[in-house]
Amino acid sequence: MKFVLSLFAATALMVGVSCAEDSPESVPGVVTVSAEEASPMYDAGVPFVDVRSDSDYEAGRIPGAIHLELKSNFSEEALLAVAAKDKPVVIYCNGHSCLRSSAASLQAVGWGFTEVKYFRDGFPAWDAAGYAVE
Repeated sequence: MKFVLSLFAATALMVGVSCAEDSPESVPGVVTVSAEEASPMYDAGVPFVDVRSDSDYEAGRIPGAIHLELKSNFSEEALLAVAAKDKPVVIYCNGHSCLRSSAASLQAVGWGFTEVKYFRDGFPAWDAAGYAVE
């Protein structure tokens, strides 16, 4: 039931309906990572995908993150330009109150991506941990 509700919330977000719930702690078929787990991936050159709004992305981001705004340009083709379906990719947004990264992660799995890392805590946790931002 929790998966169904989370799937509903992700779908609602994609069509522009607001939801007053926190993002799911996990997404089926995806590994949830913390800032501490994401940092070595960043250092190893794993691509990070920022699915936040244009204004949030412009206000600050993880350096080198590829901006694929969920509602306008997140697509299978765009994600394939960032990572192969069998290679790791980290997807993030604005933390627990943002449903975009869970929705994007779920979509990516549906497209056949097998190494999706759902950075649920997102940009706020990255910044709070003192990692580089731009």
